Amino acid sequence: MSNLTLLGDQSVRYPTDYCPEILETFDNKHPGNDYFVKFNCPEFTSLCPITGQPDFATIYISYVPNIKMVESKSLKLYLFSFRNHGDYHEDCINIIMKDLIKLMDPKYIEVWGKFTPRGGISIDPYANYGKAGTNWQQIAMNRLANHDLYPEKIDNR
Repeated sequence: MSNLTLLGDQSVRYPTDYCPEILETFDNKHPGNDYFVKFNCPEFTSLCPITGQPDFATIYISYVPNIKMVESKSLKLYLFSFRNHGDYHEDCINIIMKDLIKLMDPKYIEVWGKFTPRGGISIDPYANYGKAGTNWQQIAMNRLANHDLYPEKIDNR
């Protein structure tokens, strides 16, 4: 765990713009088991790249770890780094997923953003990935093809 520099450090400063280099990993102690790790970030904020207005979302990240796992405080700081970053909702979700794939090389990952409405419409982008050459590749395709087949009732926004 000596490679973890953020966990327990009370002097850590929040990044002011997009900062993937803040992400840290640790070794998966159960690489022979397939299991999900899920993060919910109900206070995600980014900026509209055109108007500069804030966009708010809950970000759900679920992944099946391989060798490495993302450390949660570094993930929190990374997600916070979007606060002053201008990108479309769909871009934010795909950037988050690609950064986590590059960081961890997971067996499977999905990232779903549930953005609050602005201008009378909400946008809920979803992206996923399954490691090529594994059963997770097919699971990813099936999950994407059946994603949101039965959408939940939206009454909390």
